Amino acid sequence: MQLLKGCGMAAVGVLLVATLALAMPSPREQVRQTVDQGIEVLRDKARTGQPRRETLSRLIRARFDFTAMSQRTLGKYWKEASGQEQARFVALFSDLLEASYIGRIEAYSDETVSYRAERVEGDLAEVDTSVHSGNVDIPINYRLVRENDGWFVYDVIIEEVSLIKNYRNSYGEIVRKEGYAGLFARMEVKIRELRAAPPKGTKG
Repeated sequence: MQLLKGCGMAAVGVLLVATLALAMPSPREQVRQTVDQGIEVLRDKARTGQPRRETLSRLIRARFDFTAMSQRTLGKYWKEASGQEQARFVALFSDLLEASYIGRIEAYSDETVSYRAERVEGDLAEVDTSVHSGNVDIPINYRLVRENDGWFVYDVIIEEVSLIKNYRNSYGEIVRKEGYAGLFARMEVKIRELRAAPPKGTKG
């Protein structure tokens, strides 16, 4: 009887996990939702300047896992950093990526996005998309990690170039030569430059 009860509980557990998996949107659907919401914001002519940037910021921070991105970007240097240095890097890297990403997507001019292949291996996934601009197709792939309540982006591959790998190469060299203080100083300067650029859709 005890054995049957144990098997019954196991079956319930398996059913619960399967139900949750079905309830959670796929990686492709979650990427589509975030990108489509961003496009909707960019198409809204009544929402420009800083208010638009703030809306885009909320969308980005809700879908991107900046801690996972930071760990992968610093690589071996992440483990060597103190807890305070790790926290400082995550904060700066989040601000830098957000400012850079928003600056790029604000140049949007009615391009369309196709959502193509989706590959899932355990808690990792990759979603292939393509941005159609005029006669050019720009491949953009999103790498995601599954957490409790969904799939979150930890790397973006634009025309076969990894965002994380690109930063890792330059940041690793800076840490080696100038330490974390030197890296943080450089990041702060870059963030100020990006934020100083006037928002698209404003005059002046």
